Amino acid sequence: MIWDVVILGAGAAGMMAAIEAGRRGRRVLVIDHARAAGEKIRISGGGRCNFTNLQIAPDRFLSQNPRFALSALKRFTQWDFIARVDAAGIAWHEKTLGQLFCDGSATQIIAMLLRDMDAAGVTLWLDCALGEVRQEGTGFRVETARGPQTARAVVVATGGKSVPKMGATGYGTRVAEQFGLPIVETRPGLVPLTFAEQELAWMRPLAGLSLSGRVTAGRTSFDEALLFTHRGLSGPAVLQASSYWREGDEIGINLLPGQDAAQALRAAKSSQPRSALRTVLGCWLPDRLARHLEDMAGVAKPMGELSGAVLDRVAAGIADWRLTPVGSEGYRTAEVTLGGVDTRALDGQSMAAKGVPGLYFIGEVVDVTGWLGGYNFQWAWSSGWAAGQAV
Repeated sequence: MIWDVVILGAGAAGMMAAIEAGRRGRRVLVIDHARAAGEKIRISGGGRCNFTNLQIAPDRFLSQNPRFALSALKRFTQWDFIARVDAAGIAWHEKTLGQLFCDGSATQIIAMLLRDMDAAGVTLWLDCALGEVRQEGTGFRVETARGPQTARAVVVATGGKSVPKMGATGYGTRVAEQFGLPIVETRPGLVPLTFAEQELAWMRPLAGLSLSGRVTAGRTSFDEALLFTHRGLSGPAVLQASSYWREGDEIGINLLPGQDAAQALRAAKSSQPRSALRTVLGCWLPDRLARHLEDMAGVAKPMGELSGAVLDRVAAGIADWRLTPVGSEGYRTAEVTLGGVDTRALDGQSMAAKGVPGLYFIGEVVDVTGWLGGYNFQWAWSSGWAAGQAV
């Protein structure tokens, strides 16, 4: 059989593209080497799938050309996907910062997509290894474990390298390179940061401690929770900042965002002159962290005996604590892969590869990476929809 479209990857983007192409009467085959479709959907959001975000905007996406994503995101919006979730009878709720989650299991989203694919006449092959993709005549030949398949168009939706235990590989970027498309350097994103032994010596006793703060990497800051671990720092604020961090750079941590730490310490000196610094800090921060900050400041006197200069030094450490990670946890725990197929080589309307008629790239394999909180799923839905309208 000659297919109109072969879609490589049965994740969020691939299934979305298949549904749209199938609804347009195309003969569609979706192939994935995994044993189940939508595995990243299943594990996302603690098993409840943070399927989109109400605050979709171009500044929430990282790319060498952040405006590339605009066309797809505007033509298939978060509201469009929410309408499909509602039509499927899937209950959902909004958490912080516009994040939308299923009330029940993430498997409801997968079931909805599989039903829509089936209704659109899409053929799905799972547990089927993929091989070489090459042009043949006016179409393509895709080598698979079930034999070669011929198609007029091929959509690459194989994702990035993040979470290899879920079957993630660099297959998609290898296909792009084979066809001469440029690749933006790939690296782990939305990932915990690790530190050298001298930092870990004091971090390990704080492992498990979580608090709200502001984490800054470069010129970008995030006000969310941060978590101390046995290997360094994690939590939403750190994961967000990790996408903007490069090896060798510092990160800044403000433990009291929204407060003037120096003014607060001076007020405490006046109102609690006999208290230890750790006692005062313990009013705002977890006790273990307050004790560490006191030790780090080398302060043993009560508040009333501390000079303004000492208080300013302590305040500076609270408001802009500078730390230098040595690396990250890598693709093993990264939620996304930064970089990918260079958007300059793709058409923003259709996601088609320029100069290679019939070849498309969508989702995480493209150099478009969203913030934590449903942005990457929305990019998958939108880019998949765009390609599905074009193939």
